[in-house]
Amino acid sequence: MNITIEALQAYLSDRYGGWANEQGLFMKLVEEIGEVAEVLNKRAGRKSSDESDLQEELGTELADMLHYIVAIAAINKIDMNDIVLRKDRAASLKYHHEINLETYLLNRQR
Repeated sequence: MNITIEALQAYLSDRYGGWANEQGLFMKLVEEIGEVAEVLNKRAGRKSSDESDLQEELGTELADMLHYIVAIAAINKIDMNDIVLRKDRAASLKYHHEINLETYLLNRQR
């Protein structure tokens, strides 16, 4: 099953809308960033590691980060799909990329 940013945002808006606040969600995001840092330190050998699957652990922590990022956008009614496309378009122009995300997605549909 594939998910879209819009679907995740709608789901998290329903889940958090009306009671969650951006400061609380941001603090959870910061916690998750720390957990990603811990996994990356283990992978680089800067921190001891047990026999856990660090690839799986990294994926889980990145998913947690994405969850809180999209949740913050959702409760603030920010259209992340639109913002990501506009931000990428501007970055592509600024850094002279050959293709931007919108064009890439259109080409994949063909």
